[in-house]
Amino acid sequence: MINIIMIEDDIEIAELITEYLLLHNIKVTNYDTPDIGLSALNIKKFDLLILDLSLPDMDGLEVCRLVREKSDIPIIISSARSDMSDKSACFYMGADDYLPKPYESQELLLRIHSILRRVNNKPIEEEKKKAFKLDEDRHEIKKNNEMIYFTNAEFEIMAYFIKKDGFVVSREELLSNVDAINFDSTLKSIDVMIGRLRTKIETNPKQPRHIISVRGLGYKLVNE
Repeated sequence: MINIIMIEDDIEIAELITEYLLLHNIKVTNYDTPDIGLSALNIKKFDLLILDLSLPDMDGLEVCRLVREKSDIPIIISSARSDMSDKSACFYMGADDYLPKPYESQELLLRIHSILRRVNNKPIEEEKKKAFKLDEDRHEIKKNNEMIYFTNAEFEIMAYFIKKDGFVVSREELLSNVDAINFDSTLKSIDVMIGRLRTKIETNPKQPRHIISVRGLGYKLVNE
């Protein structure tokens, strides 16, 4: 998955961009103040920066300059400021592209892929489609875009598997991290719940291809 950092103080715009790009296997982490965004760039690795110009406490041009002094990360300026002097200054400071607001989300997506393809000197490959998608806000899990209905405990277990993204999960880990599981539950009861999950998500529960048993360790989700 492509990881993008965005510094944008308009939360509504940030949420719209984040939701749209996530549909195309691009994860966006937004910071609404430049100082926190700059700190994040110093400690985390991102593939690209989307930067607004009109920010609190520090102008986006200064942010661009500070980023370029320390990093060669691709920078797309996303701004309502359309004056030619601003555009010229952005490219002078090291920006790779300038996208005036308002714009279509699809155009942003095309520019992201174009820049990363050029930077990496190879096509950006789409990540394999995930079979299961989790929406915690709506308390929903879909398999291939079809809703699956779970009990509360089943939902939380399945959500935990999805968030662990293919890593092995032990029974003890589930007992400790899934609130809906009774604290007094036994390891055997976890196996029973896994069996119920398999009846709901597997084509053949006796030959599971999604929730796989890992001998001596626990279970893992194959999300494809």
